[in-house]
Amino acid sequence: MKQLVLGRSGPTVSAIGLGCMSIGIADVYTSSVRDDDAAVALIRRALDLGITFLDTADIYGLSEMQVGKALHGRRAGVILSTKFGFVITDRPGVERVLNGSPEYVRRACDSSLKRLDIDYIDLYYLHRVDPHVPIEETVGAMAQLVQVGKVRHLGLSEVSADTVRRAQAVHPIAAVQSEFSLWTREPEDALLPVLRELGIALVAYSPLGRGSLAGRIRTLDDLAPNDWRRNNPRFQGENFTRNLAIADHVREIAEKKNCTPAQLALAWLLSKPDVVPIPGTSSLARLEENVRAVDVELSGSEVAEIEDVLPGAAAGARYDPVMLDLVDR
Repeated sequence: MKQLVLGRSGPTVSAIGLGCMSIGIADVYTSSVRDDDAAVALIRRALDLGITFLDTADIYGLSEMQVGKALHGRRAGVILSTKFGFVITDRPGVERVLNGSPEYVRRACDSSLKRLDIDYIDLYYLHRVDPHVPIEETVGAMAQLVQVGKVRHLGLSEVSADTVRRAQAVHPIAAVQSEFSLWTREPEDALLPVLRELGIALVAYSPLGRGSLAGRIRTLDDLAPNDWRRNNPRFQGENFTRNLAIADHVREIAEKKNCTPAQLALAWLLSKPDVVPIPGTSSLARLEENVRAVDVELSGSEVAEIEDVLPGAAAGARYDPVMLDLVDR
C-alpha cells in the first residue's frame, strides 16, 4: 500500500482509506453491514490489506463502537478519524441539529473516545459548520483538545475556502473532507487551490459517486426500498438517466485500461496531489477491488482523456435542499 502525508502537518496515511458509515447505519445503503462481527471482520481485513486510515463519525450509528472493537490489539499504526457536530433531537419534525459550541466540542470528543475505547483521536473533524458559532470558537476548542492530548490533528468537513482560511489562522488544519469524484468536481473550483496553498490535504468521500461510478446501479430496483439514494436528486428521473451515461463512459475507459470502473475512478483521484479517497463498502470483495486501485497508474494523457470525456459534475444536486444548505459554509 502506498503512503502519503496529509498536507504539511498531518499524519502519514495509506493512499486509500476506508469510510465506515455503511458499517454503522443499518439502513443507509442497500448493502450496509447489519452484523457486528461482519463489520469488525471487514475493518480488520482492510488493515490486513494495508489500509491504515479509517474514517467514522459519532452520527454513524454503531460505527464508532465497531471500529473500536476492530482496533483492539491493532491500534498501532492506524490513523483514526472521527467527526462531531450533528446532534440527534427529540423535537417533532427536527431529526438533528448542528452544535459547534466549545462546550459541546469537549463533550463530543469525550463521548467518541469512550465509544471507540481509545486514548486519543488521530484526526478530529468538525462534520458541518454551525452557523450560530464562529468557526474561530469551534476550532479554538478543538485546538484545546490537541493541547491536552485527546486529539492529534484537526480537520473540517464540507467547508468553504474562506472558512478554511479562518480556521487555519486559529490552528493548523491537516485535512478537509469533501465529496469529490468524477461526478462531483466542485472542489476543483475554489477549495482545492486554497488547500494546496495552505498545505492541507483533501479527503474525498463518496469517491465512487455513491456507487454509481462502479457501474453496479442500473435501475432504482437495484437499491433496497429504504436506501436513502432513492430520494437523492442524482438518482431521480432524467438526472439518473444522464448519470448512467457517465458511468458508461467510465466503464469504457476502464475496459481499455484493463481495470474495473471503480478502480479507474479511484485511480483518477489518486493521480491528484494531496487527495486521499475513502471509499466505503460492506463487501470484502469490493474492499479488495478498491485497494488494487493503487496499482492502476494513469499517465498525464490518460488523465486528460478522462477529464475530456467527463468534464463536469453529475446531473442534479448532490443532496436534498436541507442537506445542501449545510455544505460549502
